[in-house]
Amino acid sequence: MTENRTFDESAEQNNDNRWEIPGYEEMLEEQAREESSGTRDWGPIHYTEITSGLNQGRTDEIPDELNAVLKRLEREIGYKTSFDVTVREMEFGGTKTALLFMNGLVKDEVLTEVLMRLTYLHSDDVTTDALHAFLEEFVPASQVQIETSWSKLLTAVLSGQTAMFLDGQAAALMIDAKSFPSRGLEEPSLERVVRGSRDGFGETLMVNISLVRRRLRDPQLRYELLQIGERTKTDVCIAYIDDIVDKELLESIKDKIKKVELDGLPLADKQLEEATVNRGWYPFPLVRYTERPDVISQHLLEGYIAIFVDTSPSVMTLPTTYADLCQHAEENRQTPFIGTYLRWVRFAGILASLFLLPIWLLFVLHPEIKPAALAFIGPNETGKLPLVVQFLLAEVGVDLLRMASVHTPTTLATAMSLVAAILIGDVAVKTGVFVNEVILYMAIAAIGMFATPSYELGLANRIVRLVLIIAVAAFQIPGFVVATTIIILTLCMQRSFNRPYLWPFIPFDGMSFLNLLVRPPVLRNRKRPNLVRPQQRDKMPTTK
Repeated sequence: MTENRTFDESAEQNNDNRWEIPGYEEMLEEQAREESSGTRDWGPIHYTEITSGLNQGRTDEIPDELNAVLKRLEREIGYKTSFDVTVREMEFGGTKTALLFMNGLVKDEVLTEVLMRLTYLHSDDVTTDALHAFLEEFVPASQVQIETSWSKLLTAVLSGQTAMFLDGQAAALMIDAKSFPSRGLEEPSLERVVRGSRDGFGETLMVNISLVRRRLRDPQLRYELLQIGERTKTDVCIAYIDDIVDKELLESIKDKIKKVELDGLPLADKQLEEATVNRGWYPFPLVRYTERPDVISQHLLEGYIAIFVDTSPSVMTLPTTYADLCQHAEENRQTPFIGTYLRWVRFAGILASLFLLPIWLLFVLHPEIKPAALAFIGPNETGKLPLVVQFLLAEVGVDLLRMASVHTPTTLATAMSLVAAILIGDVAVKTGVFVNEVILYMAIAAIGMFATPSYELGLANRIVRLVLIIAVAAFQIPGFVVATTIIILTLCMQRSFNRPYLWPFIPFDGMSFLNLLVRPPVLRNRKRPNLVRPQQRDKMPTTK
């Protein structure tokens, strides 16, 4: 927040620097003229007026004197205040130089090699154009370029690059010697497969895009880099295959990302999703997250767009549909028959997580609508609490268990599961708080939720289940019908980057719907989905 001090107060505290403010002397002369003529407005001169003049007078050029560079670094990035801002001053071939880098973000071996090579320079080796001489002859690094913009230089240094200043040169050499702290490649815990690669994305952007480039050796693969956030300058990479992707969709996504105005993205992809999709309180995910490089590669080949955000191991694929969120990589790692079977089992689990509890409660409240073959369904005793209260308590209990398991050390997770099973499954039933069937069907619904490939979709489905339970408890059959209809209509009206969310159901696409129900063999799956409107519809050349 801008401090609203008067000029006299700020001048007393900044007496040493006030004469450096552009336009300050002219302001005093104007005040003296107004005072002598009697037209002086004695309102206070605020500190904001002075700082605005200072900001307007600030230049984006790099000072050509090394001492001026160091003073500016002290003011703007905390040199000599922040311990990780490192400046190494040396003289090579009679030219004074200074290396600026962030300690912990650079490779010491690379910088040491550069300095060792430069120590062999003599004054006779350096020409009058020292900057280009250092660039073309003396600096032994593979990625070196000249930078003349001060703001771009600071952003690059804070991103891990090293700046070399030369005395007498109004530019700097940028040496790419990044080395970010990172963990090793691990298989994503939420997307494990029995057969398939074990590598997953990490928190380093370059590593992530390299994992995809390794799988897609296509010269049409494009990585466009943007920086989002006024303060964080977070790197955001848009990946696509140039001769497949829908250019209109690509431009729409780039425009939305460029319009994001935030201080930063410390939470990476989730904040970017909220800022671009702008879904408000809508619970269903409109983008698909994955941590598997093979899944991203497959989506790029089909015409989708992938969004990488630095410091995040999750990658977004756009656009997405409800059906996309229900599919898993394991289905494509098995034979078509087994893959289809696994897909149907997964779909059954998702449907059970949505409708099993509301329909069971409806049968209990209205036994007359229950089929004769299901006469055994229904509790003999309702327990001490109403059934709807039992369901709500069980839902909250499962959520508490899930959150507790996330924060529980691995060595204690098994013990916690046993205690929870005894407390909820045995003691609660014996004391009459719950009935057996409530625990049984709640467990089936929870298993169906955990079998949902998309974690975000599983949480959204839980909200839908709670809404249906409350609607059945309050209005019985009409409540179930009306609530289900409203939810389906809401999904029908929702779009993910101008693509229908319930595709291929609405609008109906027969071939895509068949491919959703049955996992087709690779050689028979020759068409890319209509949803993404690809430039090339055929996946592979037709056999002659």
